[in-house]
Amino acid sequence: MTTVTRQAPAGRAAVIAGIGSYVPPDVVTNQDLTRRLDTSDEWIRSRTGIATRHVVSAGTATSDLAVEAGQRALKSAGSADVDAVVLATTTPDHSCPATAPAVAARLGLTGVPAFDVAAVCTGFLYGLASASGLIAAGIADRVLLVAADAFTTIINPDDRTTAVIFADGAGAVVLRAGRPDEPGAIGPLVLGSDGSLGNLIEVPAGGSRQRSSGRSAPLEDHYFQMRGRDTYRHAVERMTAASLEAVERRGWTMADIDRFAAHQANARILTAVSDRLEVPVERQLSNIEHVGNTGGASIPLLLSQAAQDGRLTAGQKVLLTAFGGGLAWGATALHWPVLTPF
Repeated sequence: MTTVTRQAPAGRAAVIAGIGSYVPPDVVTNQDLTRRLDTSDEWIRSRTGIATRHVVSAGTATSDLAVEAGQRALKSAGSADVDAVVLATTTPDHSCPATAPAVAARLGLTGVPAFDVAAVCTGFLYGLASASGLIAAGIADRVLLVAADAFTTIINPDDRTTAVIFADGAGAVVLRAGRPDEPGAIGPLVLGSDGSLGNLIEVPAGGSRQRSSGRSAPLEDHYFQMRGRDTYRHAVERMTAASLEAVERRGWTMADIDRFAAHQANARILTAVSDRLEVPVERQLSNIEHVGNTGGASIPLLLSQAAQDGRLTAGQKVLLTAFGGGLAWGATALHWPVLTPF
């Protein structure tokens, strides 16, 4: 067996070279939800900003979404040649093994290193850190980063507080080695976590903690649970602080930001963070009305769709931020590059 070692050049940075996204074809409207939940279209819209969401059909898994988005990102980059695959997900196909190797194999990338990153709704930003590290260290020249979640597979369909919010989708980027001053270069990444508050967002059962207890868990503990009021407060505080730090470390001010792409958690959180950062409405990117909260896929899905419809164009200064279970949060800022999104 031959071992290949790459020497990392000085000043080496990860640069976005392609982007793609995918949502499953099945759509659930607010009216559909009112037929089985004690809710209304007005209640859902006023609290979440969501009108429709895409959901997986029976038998569709996270890897299926990831492969679709990955193919599109590779097409956008103009080459299927990558040295590693990173998958950010909270809903792997199996608890063991990781899902990334299966995604890589289906994309014709058998043999390249592939691994999962679990950071819930902050998964894409943590994935950027992982992929950027591979490139900066000289381990890889090109990395496919996919963020995909079939979130509805872990949602209690009878829980009004979560069933109206979460949805399924995937987004992906191809990162290549480049210079830190290039458009598309990933800027300083601000990341953080607080595990002491992990019970604010969790699936209580199914892991080694519950299994080793020797006790069976009630059905509801196998579903995603969230303490909404506390989560709202921490999400707003953490995304605001991380955004300000990322912009400062980039050498910019909030007035420089052309487009703000926050994790599409719900409309109230998005409004609160944008207000604190004083980002005017015309600079905010959003797709939550039509796709809901897609977990880790949220940011790359938003960026891909915004690039496709012209809301996001080359040369614009973009701020990204997210918050999710862990608790985990992050932010980064970059110049948007010239891309053909798919």
